[in-house]
Amino acid sequence: MADCRFPALRDHLLANAVRRGEFTLKSGKRSDWFLDAKQTTCRPAGMVLVADALLATIPADTTALGGLTVGADAAAYCSAAIAAERGRPLKIFTVRKEAKGHGMGGRLAGALDPGDRVVITEDAVTRGVSMLDAAEEVQRAGAEVVLLCPVVDRGGTGAAMAAERGLPFQALVTAPDLGFPYERDA
Repeated sequence: MADCRFPALRDHLLANAVRRGEFTLKSGKRSDWFLDAKQTTCRPAGMVLVADALLATIPADTTALGGLTVGADAAAYCSAAIAAERGRPLKIFTVRKEAKGHGMGGRLAGALDPGDRVVITEDAVTRGVSMLDAAEEVQRAGAEVVLLCPVVDRGGTGAAMAAERGLPFQALVTAPDLGFPYERDA
C-alpha cells in the first residue's frame, strides 16, 4: 500500500467501505473491488476521521464546503459541524442533480454566497465529473472554487481533469493507499 497521509481514515475505509468480489462499475468496466465510501462517511467514527482529514487539508480561508448530492452531503455536513465546534465556521451547501421547478428554483441548496471561497468534496470519485459539475454550478453563483477534495480518488484521472479547468485537486485517500491500482491503470 502507498504511504497514506491519513492512515486511520484509510483503515476505516478498508474495514467498512471496501468490498472484494466481482463488480460492474458505473462506467461498465469490471472490477475485483468496490468502494461504498458512505460506509465511512455515514458512520460516527468515520465522520470524525473524514472531518479531521478534510479540515487538515482545506485552505484556512475556505468559507463554504459542499458538492453534488448525495456523494458530498455526509462529508460536507459532518465536517462543517465539527469545524464549528472547533471555532472554524464553514457554510455548507448541496448542488442538486437537477434544478427544482418550485420555490427559488435552481440547483443550489444551503448557504452559499457570491465571493465565498469554496471546497468541493465528494465521498468517492472515479473520473471526477460530478465534482467538476458542482464546481461549475458554484462558479455560476459567483463563488470561487479553491479546491476539489474527494474523500477517495478511485480513478486517478480527477487531478488532470481539474487541472484542465485550472482547479486544484487533493484526495484524502487514493486507490493505491487502499492497496488497489487506480481505475485508469487497471
